[in-house]
Amino acid sequence: MRTFLAVIIISLSAVCLSTAYTITLQPSTKECFYEELRQGDKMTITYQVGDGGHLDIDFMIIDPNDHLLDSSERQSTGTFSFNVEVPGRYTYCFSNEMSTVSEKVVSFNAHGIVSIPDDGSHTDPLEKEIRELAEGLAAIKDEQEYIVMRERVHRDTAESTNDRVKWWSIFQFIVLFGNITKYSIYSESEI
Repeated sequence: MRTFLAVIIISLSAVCLSTAYTITLQPSTKECFYEELRQGDKMTITYQVGDGGHLDIDFMIIDPNDHLLDSSERQSTGTFSFNVEVPGRYTYCFSNEMSTVSEKVVSFNAHGIVSIPDDGSHTDPLEKEIRELAEGLAAIKDEQEYIVMRERVHRDTAESTNDRVKWWSIFQFIVLFGNITKYSIYSESEI
């Protein structure tokens, strides 16, 4: 019974470990974050560029031995998951060093499932289900935050397009009115 309660508490706290951040990266800068992880932990990082430039960012994650685990260049969104084999301080960085003009707004989630050491006894199926539910809940939360970010980007695009159409229509009206006025002046002078 105690094991069951411990699994529930740890699983729920693992879901609570999921943290969403939004950062603004100035041009030609890089920002890094650190996580202390134990062997057997599972870590997932998802990110989405919400505003700035071509909506792209460079991403990298480095293990405690300074080995590059993964990197991506000029991506607008990404997900990286790994199981910790080497305990220690993991570093993940977002870089806007390729841009010299535009700042970027990046939303990201870093969450993990804390491992529970297996004492060699048979794992309770209920514990396994609770862990799977916690992982599924974290995945749903990531997907929801991704959808919210995409909705924000699409709304900004629609508002920008609406403004452009409005100003283009006003410009066309002025040109048309100018041509009508010009035509009526020429018509009156012929009479």
